[in-house]
Amino acid sequence: MRHVWVNARIGSVDLSRVIEVKALVDTGATLTVIPRSLANELGLVITGKSRVETGAGVIKVDRSRAWVEVEGRGEVVPVLVSDVIDKVLIGVTTLEVLELEVDPVTGRLRERTLLLY
Repeated sequence: MRHVWVNARIGSVDLSRVIEVKALVDTGATLTVIPRSLANELGLVITGKSRVETGAGVIKVDRSRAWVEVEGRGEVVPVLVSDVIDKVLIGVTTLEVLELEVDPVTGRLRERTLLLY
């Protein structure tokens, strides 16, 4: 499957600051990742640290919360703040919260039904 790029809006929890970005949908990432520079620009509050596995091994990254909007659907979700990654990566849990998934045939996002039980 080819890379899936989307237009996204990333904002502070109170939506006082929102920035439009091109984001890469990363179905291998659990959470959405944003660059430190974007987190600083939005004034995001660091809420803790998370251990994450990367191709280079396990590292610790800052954790925060941000408004993420894709395809007109938006929610406040947990995000990881990276000093290394220079683009927004939309993770699987964000897609699930927004009721979206990647269509493996078209390589585009499509609506999905949430599982209740």
